[in-house]
Amino acid sequence: MPGSPRRILIGEEAIHRRVAELAARISSDYAAVEELFMVGVLRGSYIFLADLSRALKIPRRIDFIALSSYGKGAVSGAVRLIMDVRTDITQRHVLIVEDIVDTGHTLDYLLRLFRARKPASLKTCTLLRKAGTMQVQVPVDYVGFDIADVWTVGYGLDFADKFRALPYIAQLSSDECETL
Repeated sequence: MPGSPRRILIGEEAIHRRVAELAARISSDYAAVEELFMVGVLRGSYIFLADLSRALKIPRRIDFIALSSYGKGAVSGAVRLIMDVRTDITQRHVLIVEDIVDTGHTLDYLLRLFRARKPASLKTCTLLRKAGTMQVQVPVDYVGFDIADVWTVGYGLDFADKFRALPYIAQLSSDECETL
């Protein structure tokens, strides 16, 4: 594909294997509950959430939440709610599904927001984690892959709204970021 990132970090097969492993573990952990309520954080999680959900062996329901993180020119780490879930999560078993956890600010915000709503249980799942960049220590119950502090795209992750549909995770170089 012209203009695609050249350095693949995690191939398509490795992603599919890991998603299946996570789904098996989540299915086992939630085998005794009536239904798992999965909340995907838009937009990056949608591909991961779809594949993960299809691989689960337990009843589940899916909803989405959208947030905006402030960076340049605003208070670093500030998170704003753009779109909330449509279902009351009180006494539901909730699994937050993220594409990537890097600073931890977004997940920290979500955990505080959802805990106040009194779910029966609340856990987190992320495809990627940059453990070395965490500014806020948040629990991540299910981790697909730990990665270095590099800009990643593909499998839902983007740069300037490009590369989300790649079937693998790739690293963008600073040169590639500047030309896009």
